[in-house]
Formats: sequence, C-alpha cells, structure tokens
Amino acid sequence: MSEPFERAHYDVVVAGARCAGASTAMLLARAGLRVLVVDPARYGSDTLSTHALMRGAVLQLRRWGLLDAVRAAGTPAISSTTFHYGEESIEVPIKSRDGVDALYAPRRTVLDALLVDAAVAAGAEVVHGRSVVGLVQDDDSRVRGASIAGSDQEPVDVSAELVIGADGMRSRVARLLGVGYDYVAPHAAASIYGYVRNVRLDGYHWFYKPGVSIGTIPTNDGETCVFVLIPQSAFNRSRGEGLDPLFDNRLREVCPDLAEAVASSSASVRLRAFPGAHSFLRRAAGPGWALVGDAAYFRDPITAHGITDSLREAELMARAITGQDSDGLEGYRATRDEVVRGFLDTTDRIASFSWTLEEAKQLHLTLNRQMNAQVDLLRALD
Repeated sequence: MSEPFERAHYDVVVAGARCAGASTAMLLARAGLRVLVVDPARYGSDTLSTHALMRGAVLQLRRWGLLDAVRAAGTPAISSTTFHYGEESIEVPIKSRDGVDALYAPRRTVLDALLVDAAVAAGAEVVHGRSVVGLVQDDDSRVRGASIAGSDQEPVDVSAELVIGADGMRSRVARLLGVGYDYVAPHAAASIYGYVRNVRLDGYHWFYKPGVSIGTIPTNDGETCVFVLIPQSAFNRSRGEGLDPLFDNRLREVCPDLAEAVASSSASVRLRAFPGAHSFLRRAAGPGWALVGDAAYFRDPITAHGITDSLREAELMARAITGQDSDGLEGYRATRDEVVRGFLDTTDRIASFSWTLEEAKQLHLTLNRQMNAQVDLLRALD
C-alpha cells in the first residue's frame, strides 16, 4: 500500500480540522513546524454550531489576516446585540475598537473551510476522511506519534514530537490517553434550532423568560439561525412531543412576532436538536500530547462563546508550543485554567435557568466583564 502522507515524521499531528484544530495547525505551520492534520469529515462539511463570533474571535481573525475572507463569503456584519428580559429590551451597539467594528456569525461550512485553507497555505498537510485511531507511546508512556486510519483503510503509524487532540467534546485522543475531567458543571441546557429566511431582526437578539431562552443569529445566504434553549431536564421530559411543537410553543410563549416570522418563512424549517452536555475542563497537556478546543474545554452553548474560546485557545497553545510563551504547555495549562474557570461558573449559572430576569441581567454583565478581559489578553499578545 502506498504511503498516504507526505512524511513519516512530523513535528505535530493534529486530530481534527474544525475551528480549534485548523487554527492551531495554521499558527504552528506559520511558525515553520511540519504539521499533519486529519479529520474524518469531508472538507467544508457542516457541524453543530451557534455560529456567533464574539469580539475576541473577530479580533483573532483580523490579526490572522482572515477577516476579509469571512466578509467576502457574504457573512453579514452584526452592528448590535439586543437583550430582551421579558418586556424590557436593552440594545448594545458594537463599538469600534482594535480594528473591530462589527461581529459576524459565519456558517461552519464557510469558517471551517476558510481556516483549513489558511492552514494549507501556511504549509500544513490536511487530510480529510481519516482520523487518529490510536497513539504510539514509548516505554515511559510518552506519546511519540499516532495511528491514523480511514473508514476503509488500514491504520498507518506516523511519528511526531506532539499529538494534539482537537477532536471535539467526545475526543478519542482524550479517551485513548485516559484523560479525566478536572471540573464538570452541574447544569446543562438543551437546544432546538433551525435556519429561517426573512427574519427581519438586525443584529444578535437574545430573549429571556424564566425557564427558556431564545436567540436569533444572522448568518450566510440570507438565513438566520433561530434557537430555543431550555433546561436539559425539561427537554428530556418533553421530547416525546416532537421537536416542532416544542420549538413552536416556546417561540410563541417568548416572542409571538418571531414565531409568526418563522411560521411564514418562504422555506420549510428543518429543526435539529442538541440534548445538552455539561460544561467541563480536562487537563490540557502531558508528555507528547495536548488537547485544544472542545476536547479540552467545553462550555455550554447557551452563551454562544464556543468558537471564540477555540480560536483563543488555539493561539495560546501555539505560542506555548513554539516557545513564544516561555512557560511552555504547563504554563499554558495553568493560564487556561485560571482564565476559564470564571467563564465556566458564570455560564453554568445561566444554564441552570434558576434565575429571575434581574439576576439574568446581572449574570450577563458579569459575562461581559469576563469577555472584555479575554479581549485584553488577546490584545496583549501583540
């Protein structure tokens, strides 16, 4: 059988070519490392996502020279975010600073492909249709490479100085290593969502009533991602009703005008569901291995911050690997844990749905301060 990869040895093998994996690979390749990325999904395929990029993510894409490509793909600019607490509405304009004057919410078919293309342009080798199925370890249990296979290919061993698991919240790399959880949040929100045309709402909109949250996120091709979030326990009790009535009833309860817009959409809305998962924190690195993105740190999507987290962590990890952070991967782990624990706690309180509308407002103010601190961290990298 012919060798499926360009080399037998790489500086880094990355499992996963989504936001975290492709970004990490791009940055490492730009620093001159020999990088192999494998992903079982096809190039440009869709995946579960809230799409929303917060200021930190937009700042990253601008710094990396990729924001113009997001715009060129027809991704609409978001100039405001409006929070609706019952009958009260608070509009927050997106202020121009650090070269960011708008937010964006690209479909993952756009963003992931863009990041993969940037990784390839930087010199990384990206192979779709294959995944890491095993790890090569020495007698001291240090990871020395990975065993890689596709659905119809025999495994091939590739040696590497470092193997990075960027393969999602159910990371196979983490399972192979036996990496447990350092922290698991007690609550989780379930979501039902679909893509709707002709929703005439500018910007992001988040609606809150006790026991339910609804959001609208404008994305590519004139579509808006409309989602309903409820406690995981409520979703499990009600899922026998079917997704459509569960979605429609909550929409009408919280925002009848939005429910009417969805009902009158020019195209049928195919609903999808995410039953919820508890936020968690895993150990970030060990001898010859590291985890990034949802493989290392998963935050409930109720705060729509997952992509922003992944892009931030990709850069911090790349800096640790390439020596820009003198404390290396262990220093990265300590910094990450310190930074994200507050995020996790605030997100979990929101995902609990055990708040009044005034308490929800205060939680979002806390979250905003934490997000601003992350932007300050990224600005300091320059």
